[in-house]
Amino acid sequence: MKTLKELIEKYETAGPRYTSYPTAPHFSPDADKKKLAALALGGEGAAAFYMHIPFCKSLCWFCGCTSDVCRDQSLADKYLSLVGRELELWREAGLKRREIRQLHLGGGTPNFLEPAQIERLGAIVRKYFSVSNECEFSAEFDPRTLTKEKVDAFAAIGVNRASIGIQDTNPEVQKAINRIQPQEMNEGAARMLSSAGVSELNIDLIYGLPLQTPETFAKTLSDALSLNPTRVALFGYAHVPWLKPAQKNLEKYPMPAHEKKLEIFLLAKDFFEKNGFEYVGLDHFAKPDDPLIEARKNGTLHRNFQGYTTHAGLDNFAVGLTSISETKTSYRQNFKTMPEYEGALARGSLPIERGIVLDADDTLRRAVIMDVMCALKVVYGNYGVDFKKVFAPAMPKLEDMAKDRLVELFPDRFEVLPEGRFFLRNIAMLFDGRLAKGAQRYSKTV
Repeated sequence: MKTLKELIEKYETAGPRYTSYPTAPHFSPDADKKKLAALALGGEGAAAFYMHIPFCKSLCWFCGCTSDVCRDQSLADKYLSLVGRELELWREAGLKRREIRQLHLGGGTPNFLEPAQIERLGAIVRKYFSVSNECEFSAEFDPRTLTKEKVDAFAAIGVNRASIGIQDTNPEVQKAINRIQPQEMNEGAARMLSSAGVSELNIDLIYGLPLQTPETFAKTLSDALSLNPTRVALFGYAHVPWLKPAQKNLEKYPMPAHEKKLEIFLLAKDFFEKNGFEYVGLDHFAKPDDPLIEARKNGTLHRNFQGYTTHAGLDNFAVGLTSISETKTSYRQNFKTMPEYEGALARGSLPIERGIVLDADDTLRRAVIMDVMCALKVVYGNYGVDFKKVFAPAMPKLEDMAKDRLVELFPDRFEVLPEGRFFLRNIAMLFDGRLAKGAQRYSKTV
């Protein structure tokens, strides 16, 4: 049997993270915008909602998000007016007042907003949607700019789950990535959130950053655990300076070699599992009683642009700059620059820049890939096709993976084995019908 190192050497390649299928590089500005809008307006029942807040006080060199460094707080008021205008245009087009069962505020930095702006944000959402009393309402927070007043304001509009970005607590690493954030700040943020009744805490960490070593990251892991999180997202740093030029600033520091980066990940995986967390897959860990684990067991785990979520089957209605929405048969993305976004709204147009309407083949492949990523098994009879015939090119590769103990094959299905969770992206790529349709530059799969 191959060692994990040998498996990684065999399967390491570049590939999508499958936060959607088809993946974002295949969204097109030539997509039928009227059809995308009609599919959004035709949805029924409960939905998920995402709002993008594109402002940060400073830029972290590693960041891959869409955000702007901003010191002018009045720009946030202007932005909230733009989001309100977007939603009003959607209502004029026929948007129904749907129930929201999952709501996420991302960025950028949502706590860039001041308390009065946070209150206004909550009012905007509730003007157009009915937020369920059982809604999982989460927001991303930067401890460096979080205050008690802001926490209280977020709690007042319904936030009940917080995601705080820690990344690494080592001072030298923090200097290298331009994010000075002592552990005392993290502890203070956790206390404020808990005191306000926001009891569910996600921690975001990144491995593979400059100057990281297994020894330094062990301290980061201990610091993170001391905050008593219920979920941990352990992201591998993706160095894509051709997309995010600020990442070039990191190249003056030594980065962990691939083997060392793997060692750091395995250290973290072992640490969290020994401390009562379950490995959900890819980059997420959760306590056994967390809804993510329950969702995986009952088949409602889903993967979208926020990572793993607990409500498969919900349309995701997203607003704001660069936000990506999802329906049963489409994805649409808003404009990525403020002038384009603002200009569309000024013309009275929905600010859809690009998207894709799924055909039958896309829908089939999305279902299979989501089952790989979320259910960790694929039952051939679930898709209404002769699975082994439709996916004939994938079957010999699956057999090879079975020999390497990444998957186990049965007459009617295959299941991902524990070692295979390291290679979920590789397994999913076997069913991706669009990888060959134009070369894309992706991060490493492992």
